[in-house]
Amino acid sequence: MVPTGAYGTWPSPIDARLAAAHDGRPEYVGVVGDEVWWTEPRPAEGGRRTLVRRRADGTEEPVLPAPWNVRSRVVEYGGTPWAGAVREEGPGAGGPLVVFSHFPDQRLYAYEPDNPGGGTGPVPLTPVSPVGGGLRWVDPVVHLDRGEVWCVLEEFTGPGPGDVRRVAAAVPLDGSAAADRAAVRELTHGHHRFVTGPRLSPDGRRAVWLAWDHPRMPWDGTVVMTGEVTDGGPFAEVRAVAGGPEEAVCQADWAPDGSLLYVSDAGGWWEPYRVAPGREPAPLCPGRAEEFGGPLWKIGMKWFQPLDDGTIAVIHGRGATALGILDPETGEVVDAAGPWTEWAATLAGQGSRVVGVAASPRSGYEVVELDTRTGRTRVVGAAHHDAVDPAYYPEPQIRTFTGPDAREIHAHIYPPHNPDRIAPDDELPPYVVWAHGGPTGHAPLVLDLAIAYFTSRGIGVAEVNYGGSTGYGRSYRERLREQWGVVDVEDCAAVAEALTAEGTADPGRLAIRGGSAGGWTAAASLAATGVYACGTLIYPVLDLTAWADETHDFESRYLESLIGPPAEVPGRYRERAPLAQVERIDRPFLLLQGLDDVICPPAQSRRFLAAMAGRGIPHAFIAFEGEGHGFRRADTVTRALEAELALYARVFGINRLDVPPLELRK
Repeated sequence: MVPTGAYGTWPSPIDARLAAAHDGRPEYVGVVGDEVWWTEPRPAEGGRRTLVRRRADGTEEPVLPAPWNVRSRVVEYGGTPWAGAVREEGPGAGGPLVVFSHFPDQRLYAYEPDNPGGGTGPVPLTPVSPVGGGLRWVDPVVHLDRGEVWCVLEEFTGPGPGDVRRVAAAVPLDGSAAADRAAVRELTHGHHRFVTGPRLSPDGRRAVWLAWDHPRMPWDGTVVMTGEVTDGGPFAEVRAVAGGPEEAVCQADWAPDGSLLYVSDAGGWWEPYRVAPGREPAPLCPGRAEEFGGPLWKIGMKWFQPLDDGTIAVIHGRGATALGILDPETGEVVDAAGPWTEWAATLAGQGSRVVGVAASPRSGYEVVELDTRTGRTRVVGAAHHDAVDPAYYPEPQIRTFTGPDAREIHAHIYPPHNPDRIAPDDELPPYVVWAHGGPTGHAPLVLDLAIAYFTSRGIGVAEVNYGGSTGYGRSYRERLREQWGVVDVEDCAAVAEALTAEGTADPGRLAIRGGSAGGWTAAASLAATGVYACGTLIYPVLDLTAWADETHDFESRYLESLIGPPAEVPGRYRERAPLAQVERIDRPFLLLQGLDDVICPPAQSRRFLAAMAGRGIPHAFIAFEGEGHGFRRADTVTRALEAELALYARVFGINRLDVPPLELRK
C-alpha cells in the first residue's frame, strides 16, 4: 500500500544537485566530415560550454578541455559560436579544422585536434580587444577555398552599451589578424544596427544575410539582404530582396539550385518562402497555420536546412514542434518519427543526414539524427539517461484556458506526482505558476528536472504561454504589444484561478515565479493581483524608466513595443513597473540575482529592495558572484532551487527538513 503524505512533504530522489547537474542542453549542432559536433554545458566546471564530437565509429568525446569555453557574447545572448571543416590538403589534411569563440576574451580561435603538428592547442585568429573597446565574433562559417572565416563582428567603440557597430566580416585563417585588426575584411558597411552571418550561394557569387534596426526587435521586422561577392572588398550591389518594417524574417539561406530560401511571418505565421531566379517570392506550404520559425534571440539560429536533393529539413508546429522534410515542389511535409515534442533552433545536414537537438516530456534535450532515405531516427549524442526512475517524472497536461475578453491562453499543467506517496482525500495541492522569459518566447513541452524537483515533492507547476508567447502565430504574439505587465499578468492569473475553480489547486497556496521577463511578470503579479501567496523573482526587470539605459544594446528599445514610445506614454513606464508599485506588494518573495548580469543589472534589484525596506514584507535576497543572465554553475542552480522550495515550505506551512531554512527579512 502506498503511504499517504501531505502535499509538499513527499520525499523525492530528485534533489537540487541532481537537477543542477542536468541543467542546460546541447546546442549548435554541425557536421564536420562524417562526424557530428555540438556544444554541451558543463555545470560542474564553472558553467562553461565545451565542444563535443561524435566520431564515425560512434565514439563521443569532448574536443576542448577546461578552461576553454565555447560561447559568444555578441548581443549578449550570443549565437552560433563555432564552425568546422575538413582540410583537404596541406598539414592536417583529412582532419577537422574548427574555429570557435572563447567566452573569457571573445577572440576567435582555430584548432586542429587531429593534427600532431598543429601545436599545443587553439591559436588565435582575431586580436585582443583594445582598451576602452571590445571585439566579439559570432555565427562563423569556414571557407577553406577562400582562406577565411565569414562571421559577424560586434565592435564596441566606447564605454556605453550603445557605442557599438556590427558588420559581416571575413577573418583570415592564416592568423594574420591576430595582431592586426586591419587584416579583418569588413563585408558590409555597417548601415544596419544588427546583422546575421552571411551565407554564400552555391556558385560562390552572392551572399545573403538578415538585418534590422532600432527600435524594432527581429520578431517585429527584418530585411533580407543580398550582395555580390568581390575579391578583397565588401559586398557589392547590396539590396533588400524581402522583409520589411512589419515583416519578420528569422532565417535566410540558399537552396542547392541557387534559389533563395527564407522564413517570414508576412502571412501571420512564420512560413518558408522561395525566390527562384527571375521570380517573385512564393510560399512553399501556405495555409498550414503553424510556425516554421521563431524569435531570433541568438545570431545563427536555424529552423530549416537545405538538403542536397532539393528537399528542406524544417522545424515546424503549433505550440509543440516536429522535424519534417519539406518537398518545395509539392508543399508536402513528412515528419520524422519519434517521441520528441520540441526541436531547438539548430540543424545541420550532410547528404541524406539531418541532425538536430530535441526533447520530450520523458527525455531531456539530446542530439538526434534523421536518415531521410529510410526515415529512421536515432539519438547520436548527449543521449538522455534517466538519472532516477522515470516514474518520478511529471505527467504534463496540454491545456487551453479562457482569459479576459474570452481570449485563449495556452499552458502546460504538471500535477504533483510521486509513485511513493498519495495525498489525503481532503487536501488540494499547492501550485506554482511559471512565467517564461522573453517575453517573446515560450515554455516548451519537455522534461525539466527543475519542474520534477517540485512535482515529485507534491507541488504542482503550471507553465503559462501567456499572450505574447511564440508558437501560436503573429496575432497571438502581438497581444502583448504595449500590454506588457497587463496581458501577461492577467493570463497567468486566469490560469491560476481556473485551476482553483475546477478543484485542481489550493487557492490559498498559489505562488508565481519567473526569470528575466518572467521575473517582471512575477513581480508585477504580486503588485497587481491578490492571487498568489508568494513569489520567486529571478534576475527580473523591475524599473522600466532606468532599464532601457542600463541594459544592453540589443534590447535597449524593446520597451517601445512592449510598453509604448516613452515620449508618448511616460506614465506607463512609471505605473506598470514593480518598483513604482512596492506599496501594493504585501506577499513574501524571494529575489535571486547574478552580480555579473548586464541584461537585467543588479542595480534593478538593489533599487527594488531599497524601496521595499521598512515595509514589513518578509523577503529574501540572494546574490551570486560570477553569474550573469541565466545561472550556469551547478552550485548556483542548487542553492537557487533549494531556496525557492524553502520559501514555499515556509509560506505554505510545509514541514521539510531536507533543504536549508530560508531567512526572510522585513
